Amino acid sequence: MGRRRVVLSVLAVVAVTGLGVSLYLFQPWRLVTDREVREALPTVAEPLPAGTTGPPSTGTSGPPSTGSAPADVVLAAGDFVTHEHDTSGRAQLVRLADGRRQLLLRGLDTSDGPDLRVWLTDRKVLPGRAGWQVFDDGRWVELGRLKGNIGDQAYDIPASVDLDGLRSVSIWCKRFAVSFGAAPLAAAGTGSAPA
Repeated sequence: MGRRRVVLSVLAVVAVTGLGVSLYLFQPWRLVTDREVREALPTVAEPLPAGTTGPPSTGTSGPPSTGSAPADVVLAAGDFVTHEHDTSGRAQLVRLADGRRQLLLRGLDTSDGPDLRVWLTDRKVLPGRAGWQVFDDGRWVELGRLKGNIGDQAYDIPASVDLDGLRSVSIWCKRFAVSFGAAPLAAAGTGSAPA
């Protein structure tokens, strides 16, 4: 009887430990929680691709800035596509009038998840399951933890980061090495990836 009790106690400890580790790693409650962020983002006009007409898109409800003072400029932009989790919104790589560079996420809507990061990468955005795990295969720059899975947010890009060849943004789950969603960064006004 004593031996059986010891075995059951050991099994109970293993089961509770396993459950605790699983809850820590997967954090299943995050599938039904949201972290909303509404940072004030600059109004930045996106040039239209060559051969099109109409007013430029600002990515906000405000008009583009005018005048001779230095202006905020969109260097590249693109819309998010879904990977591991439904993801939508727009990413804009901008140079601000003061010379700083930022990544703006406008209208982001994805799932909350454990250990989500914002990455600039040199990988092409592939739709569907083919694009889930490609972003850590090449060059990537982490801009920080995702501030919120819903809303508008800005991430500073250090001056030391060389943007040449970085052509996508991924909402990257570092714990499981998978992209929740990604946006291709096409050079503003060209419709193609920046050089």
